Amino acid sequence: MVIPKYGLVGGAEGFAAELTERIAADTRFEVHVFANRWADSAGRIVFHPIPIVRFPKFLTTTSFAWFAGREISAAGPFDLIHTHDRIFRADLYTMHGIPHRWWVREVRRKRMSLFDRALARVEDRLVSEGGCRRFLAVSELTRKIFLDEYPIDPARVMVVHPGIDASPYAKLDRERCRREIRGRFGIVPDEPLILFVSMNFAIKGLDHILRGLGRLREKDPSARFRLLVIGRGDQKAYGRLARELGLGDAVLFAGAVAREKLPEVYLAGDLYAMLSRFDTFGMVVLEAMAAGLPVLISGSVGASDIVREGENGFVVENPADTDVIAERIETMLHGDVRERMGREALKTAGENSWDMAVARVLSVYEDIWADQRLKL
Repeated sequence: MVIPKYGLVGGAEGFAAELTERIAADTRFEVHVFANRWADSAGRIVFHPIPIVRFPKFLTTTSFAWFAGREISAAGPFDLIHTHDRIFRADLYTMHGIPHRWWVREVRRKRMSLFDRALARVEDRLVSEGGCRRFLAVSELTRKIFLDEYPIDPARVMVVHPGIDASPYAKLDRERCRREIRGRFGIVPDEPLILFVSMNFAIKGLDHILRGLGRLREKDPSARFRLLVIGRGDQKAYGRLARELGLGDAVLFAGAVAREKLPEVYLAGDLYAMLSRFDTFGMVVLEAMAAGLPVLISGSVGASDIVREGENGFVVENPADTDVIAERIETMLHGDVRERMGREALKTAGENSWDMAVARVLSVYEDIWADQRLKL
């Protein structure tokens, strides 16, 4: 397994660690991790430190790829090399993001810097010349963009969603969480609570949510709800927008919350909203579902793969359409609808466990080994 930071942050790092720890627990496999930094591991894993040249910045990705390749050659041979980041050569590449050129062109909408060009070159080399037999995408959205950017046989590109560990939620008492979290922010027990959890308010579409709620209040001034915003961002600017939309009394900013405390917050809520401008998957969607919360997300969120319209949530294709957002939230504010959708959301989380994700990845390993045997 190759990844610069193993289990230290979240997203790709968390995905790689969850996958690797479970595979390493299987005595059939000997697992080696090549990383620059890593979290403590309880598994049967051999770690190999990989240097990174951090200055000048454009050398970061290239240097990691070069040093990783050198260490893999020295420590091998290996039956399979699975990378979660851009290196020069691997058997399997899990794409936690999208092609870098596409990201710069379509999301950042900027010119390619020297750093961007160096990173994209490593990616090009891995995809086109790096010997990858299979590619894994974390969502259909990611897969589509990858295939639009690279002329790869679609049969070699599969989707494996991240999993969720529901055990932290099962250990908590929902009523206690609702009582304590709501009491902390002055939210009465029967007041519908909408959650937004993100460290990037702009990319995750907090403005779209506020405008949708503003439209709902405009249509129905008696509508009862609170929006609890978890994470760091420009609180002053978004607070001002909330007041301009007539939501000053309905929006609460809680700041950042430690990851281990988030299950308590989810269990205190009633529904989750995230209208991202772009998100390759969006683990927070599965986290919310594991707490039994129906979700409202944009069509630019990869987790739309697991949202069944009107059953466990809604997908808004155009997050600038305030009327549609207001209508969907109004529907979800009805107690009986919310409870029914919440039960389906919980079921969806159960269908996306880490054990299931591992089983899918291992089946891809078997396909790769079968291909190798055919070529012998």
